[in-house]
Amino acid sequence: MNITVADSLSLDSVDYDPIGHLNLLFSHPSTVSSVSSVSATIQKHKDELSKSITSLETAQAYGPDSSLERMQSAQAELASLFQRIESVRSRALQTERDITTMTADIKRLDGTKRNLTLSMTALKRLQMLTTAYEQLRGLARTRQYRECAGLLQAVLQLMRHFNSYRSIEQIAVLSRNVSELQRELLEQVCEDFEIAFAKGEVGARRAVLVEACLVMDALGDHAKSRLVTWYVNTELREYRQVFRGNDEAGSLDNIGRRYAWFKRTLKTHEEEHAVIFPPHWRVNETLAMSFCDGTREDFKGILEKSMRRPDGPKLDVNLLLSCLQETMDFEQGLERRFANEPRASIDTLSSADDRAQNFNGSISAAFEPYLSLWVESQDRALASMIPKYKQQPLIPADEEFSPQAVIPSAIELFHFYKVTLSQCAKLSTGERLLDLTKTLAKYLDEYAQQVLLGFLQRGGTQGPPIEDIILVLNTADFWHTNTDQLEEFIKKRIDPDMTSRVDLSDQSDAFMGAAGASVMALVAKVELECESAWREMRNTNWSRMESVSDHSSYVSELLKHVNSKAEEILPLVVKQQYARTFCDNLVDHLANAYIINVVQCKPVCETGAEQMLLDKYVLTKSLENLMSFHTASPSTQPPASFVKHVNTSMTRMDPLLKTLQVRPSPPEGLVQAYLIHIADRSDTNFRKILELKGVRRADQAHLLELFAIHREGPAAAGGKLVQSSSLLTPLLNSTSGGLGSTTAAGGSGLAAGLAAGGLQTRFDAASLGERLLTAARDSAERAGVGAATGEGVTMNENLRNIGNFFRRDIGGLGARFGRRDITPTNNSRPDV
Repeated sequence: MNITVADSLSLDSVDYDPIGHLNLLFSHPSTVSSVSSVSATIQKHKDELSKSITSLETAQAYGPDSSLERMQSAQAELASLFQRIESVRSRALQTERDITTMTADIKRLDGTKRNLTLSMTALKRLQMLTTAYEQLRGLARTRQYRECAGLLQAVLQLMRHFNSYRSIEQIAVLSRNVSELQRELLEQVCEDFEIAFAKGEVGARRAVLVEACLVMDALGDHAKSRLVTWYVNTELREYRQVFRGNDEAGSLDNIGRRYAWFKRTLKTHEEEHAVIFPPHWRVNETLAMSFCDGTREDFKGILEKSMRRPDGPKLDVNLLLSCLQETMDFEQGLERRFANEPRASIDTLSSADDRAQNFNGSISAAFEPYLSLWVESQDRALASMIPKYKQQPLIPADEEFSPQAVIPSAIELFHFYKVTLSQCAKLSTGERLLDLTKTLAKYLDEYAQQVLLGFLQRGGTQGPPIEDIILVLNTADFWHTNTDQLEEFIKKRIDPDMTSRVDLSDQSDAFMGAAGASVMALVAKVELECESAWREMRNTNWSRMESVSDHSSYVSELLKHVNSKAEEILPLVVKQQYARTFCDNLVDHLANAYIINVVQCKPVCETGAEQMLLDKYVLTKSLENLMSFHTASPSTQPPASFVKHVNTSMTRMDPLLKTLQVRPSPPEGLVQAYLIHIADRSDTNFRKILELKGVRRADQAHLLELFAIHREGPAAAGGKLVQSSSLLTPLLNSTSGGLGSTTAAGGSGLAAGLAAGGLQTRFDAASLGERLLTAARDSAERAGVGAATGEGVTMNENLRNIGNFFRRDIGGLGARFGRRDITPTNNSRPDV
């Protein structure tokens, strides 16, 4: 430990502690007197250390191994190294100059050898070209075409090597001689073909002609094209003379003779002439295409002439279709004939040059501008079918009614559409198919308007039978689904650039509108049965009622009629979507009718209003079970969404009835009840409540003053009063009971639409068409579909608006009413 302390107090120690050392030296106050001697000792030691450091630095700088000497030595060595490098570079340059001097003669000799080789090659090729040219002239004179073909290819190949030497006169002369020989060979071969065909010596001179084609192949595409064009014109000369120069032979009636003539000509070519031409020339295909081109131009002229004829019979549509069908069969035969021919090569570049000819439409294109006549004929046929369908019975006499059945005319019309579209798609996939689509769309609208809606307007004041309405509903659903399928069918076959112009959504909406009108008619059948119950309600003395019973007698009568008709109707409605819609609209109708009849029961005392509220509760609970008539088991729980809809519709009258339950005395109580339940600022509506309660006119002034004061107060309905109540405002002008026209917030359906034009006590089937128009307008306004208003609204537009209105979600069914993927009603219907 003493050693450790001593080390730490040594001035040479790494761990020297000056504080500890000072404490050791001056451990007692009496040692302070020795500060001077200690300081002198330390200063002396410092001076000795400085001297020692200086001597060591001097020895290091000027000693025999000093850094300066080593640096100077390194510089000297670098200078010597640079000298040696420069010496080596100089010797390398000199060596390069010596080598260049030594090899210059060798390079000159190499250039001379190369030039001599090129000259010898050129002279040899020139000799070969001259010799081959002379031989070719001799072979051409003797018509040895097989040898000529091979030699001609060699001459032309050799001639290409001298293209850059044409500035030399001898080479230029030889080039002109070769070109002249090519021309002579071309003319000579063409002359041989003309003589052979003119004299009928094709069979005898076949070998020469086959070899001549080899020469034409060697001469190039222009020579081959000239020979093939001459051959095609020669073969078709008789056709053009017979069928263009004779009106009778060239008429559309004799179109079959044209095709028969060409089939014989093609057979002759294949049996006698095809072996003459090389297969890769495809002369038969060129002959067929030339025939098609000429025939197409002939037909264009004939059709134009027929259309310009001022007198006499116009172009017959049946003849036009017959000719077009025969032409298309002929084109398809040619297409199959030449599409199956083998290619000349499957492993060379020639196999990439696929057959350029396409015979589909090569002749029939002349007929397409005139297919509008056929479209017009289909228009006339459909125009004659619609009146017939209007007069046909909905069920044939020998058939029984079925809930899944559709009107027979719908199946017949669908089959007509299917055949017509398939036929047109074969004839044209362009403008004519689009024109036909527009024509078919027009008569779909007419079928929905005149046929389906016409059936709903039958039956006089009683309306059509329920079975007839079910058939119209099924048919509208059938066409709604198949209209979408027709649209897809057309889009798959029409030209891609016209796909966006095919749209049958308006027609689909029109049939959905017809389905909605059918549902309206079914609800109207129930309304007709309920009239006696509503009459009993209106005849009850509600102003003198003294006590409240379980429910009024009219409620039992009303529920009996509603349930009996629902039990009769709902089993006939196959699709649950339509059954749900029927129930929704029936509930809306009953709610609206109840409100209207409450108004017509005035005056209503407080006890009477309480009884009405209890009657409403009984009606609500009973209406919740309407859907059970559509299911197989009556015990099935109704959908929660339907129960919610029933309660929403029936509770719309609660504010009115609760307000009527409040006595007019004290007056502030009635005013506050009105502001709480009705919650509007309308003097007219408040006066209507007073009239319903039977308040005398003399007492009404004071109540109106209180109403004006309280409605301006901040506490009135929390300061959220509306200007006019949606419940009371539509009731102001009502003077008779029946089908209601009011729809409070959240209410929608049949009753609101049918009675928008005025309240009626009875359903009048004769006026259903007019009421449907009004319903469509109001429904479109509520659904936001932008229905047109005014006198110019057409029936089809309103049917579409109804269809759009009925495209709404039906809660609890997991489906969308009127959506396009619903399975059609008639499972046995034909498919597109």
